[in-house]
Amino acid sequence: MISENLNSALSLIKTQSILSKKFDKLNIHGLGLSDFIILYLLKNSPNNQCRRIDLAVRMGITASGITRLLAPMEKTGLVDRQSNTRDARVSYVVLTKVGERIYEEAKITAEEVAEEIFSSLKKKNHSMLMDVLNDLISKFN
Repeated sequence: MISENLNSALSLIKTQSILSKKFDKLNIHGLGLSDFIILYLLKNSPNNQCRRIDLAVRMGITASGITRLLAPMEKTGLVDRQSNTRDARVSYVVLTKVGERIYEEAKITAEEVAEEIFSSLKKKNHSMLMDVLNDLISKFN
């Protein structure tokens, strides 16, 4: 027998795995789920750019983790690196025009996947789910 808290954690982990698998449909755009999330975060950042460390925090990963994710995205021209003219220690990740186009195309697929996943939830349950998830996120941010 396991505790209710551990059971909840395991259920969230399983749900995350299922959702990740569903979002494999983003592969038709040459993206993984993490790539899509990075493009989404950049598209919704001022000037379509973000400091690497801030992007890592928003993704919930380490600085080295974001560097590993960004390297292939830079090679394929989805994002670019830009240094800060005032502080050489700071670098920005910038969404390129190609990255913006791919994001807009992939967003349609992501919306279809999300609709498939959540369309059967009642509005009340969807609101409660979002409340719980937002509570968990805010606890660890």
